Amino acid sequence: MEQITYTIKDPDGVHARPAGALIQCAGKCKSDITLHANGKSIKLKGGIFALMGLGIRSGTPITLDIEGEDEKEASGLLLKCLEDNL
Repeated sequence: MEQITYTIKDPDGVHARPAGALIQCAGKCKSDITLHANGKSIKLKGGIFALMGLGIRSGTPITLDIEGEDEKEASGLLLKCLEDNL
């Protein structure tokens, strides 16, 4: 299992555009990806509404647990997506 911890830097937090980008990145991965934030967890491939429902604001730390056959590659892809969009 790979794990990424990242603090949201976007002043608007997780809103539609970056949430959509993160969901798209997760969709390219074969691994299961669980996002933990604000004491809640979702499967990242569950869709944009589940992600936006967490109400993640700027400065909030999130954790991604990545488990599966391409977890190393998925970890790199997701970290780049986070850095580019959030």
